[in-house]
Amino acid sequence: MAVLRAGLLGVGMMGRHHARVLRELDGVELVAIADPGGDPYAVAGRLAVLPGLDELIATGIDIAVVAVPTRYHEDAALTLAAAGVHTLVEKPIADSLEAAERIVDAFAAAGLVGAVGHIERFNPALQELRRRLEAGELGPVYQIQTRRQGPFPSRIADVGVAKDLATHDVDLTAWVAQSTYARVFAQTTFKSGREHEDMIAITGRLTSGIIVNHLVNWMSPMKERVAVVTGERGAFVADTATGDLTFYANGTIPLEWESVSAFRGVSEGDIVRYAIPKREPLRVELEAFRDAVRGVAGETVTMEQGLSALRVVEAALASAREGVAIAL
Repeated sequence: MAVLRAGLLGVGMMGRHHARVLRELDGVELVAIADPGGDPYAVAGRLAVLPGLDELIATGIDIAVVAVPTRYHEDAALTLAAAGVHTLVEKPIADSLEAAERIVDAFAAAGLVGAVGHIERFNPALQELRRRLEAGELGPVYQIQTRRQGPFPSRIADVGVAKDLATHDVDLTAWVAQSTYARVFAQTTFKSGREHEDMIAITGRLTSGIIVNHLVNWMSPMKERVAVVTGERGAFVADTATGDLTFYANGTIPLEWESVSAFRGVSEGDIVRYAIPKREPLRVELEAFRDAVRGVAGETVTMEQGLSALRVVEAALASAREGVAIAL
């Protein structure tokens, strides 16, 4: 099978990791890098850092990764689609629904593989969680809550925390639950002196009836990446920062303490932290993209799914502005 010639647009904070993994990926050769800002992390090696996308395409690439700021995603994606290049665009797919729809339409019309870099789907903790949910180990799912918080990243200036981070939680929740969002209500804060929100709290319900809750911010001195799925038999806790998955089972031992046993809810049971293989999520994501381009069955985050995540976040931002719940 022919080796895929890969081009990378953007070698900043995320692009530098794409460069490393693309170089190590079987069946892929990183042949060109472009970034008008140069190579701040010195990842180009023997490759010249090209000034722009046109020069990147001119090298004869088969696939491309777009890892530039969100406001440039649309122009880059549309240009690559017109050139017949299969493309993975870092999340979010675009900075507006209209731009995202144009990207989706362009790749569909060209018959190209288009993917969005919602990397959390490829985290070992979440992949194991979804496998166990599909096996029925939790029983009916009642609630999914996520917490994604940390310090303010000065490098991100074109979108707020909702589009940059909450899109992760929306996508992973819909994927884990295998259900779309029915409605959302949200609140935001603006504490960092910028035009974009730096904190958002989203609550809502999926079409399956599952309650969801997402707490996302750039205002915390601690970094947290946690998803909690609560169901009939207990709760799974996925820590995507460490790749750990823990199960908290509902207790089955009768309680003899009168004041506690009067409560007719669940009780604490066994706690299990699973030993699971922990492959780098970015590597798994790029392997899936490579395989999709080759026509091998697998799972990527499609551009349509990237659009769906953005649509939910846009609805949450509208809810925060208007003070009402938004139906999707």
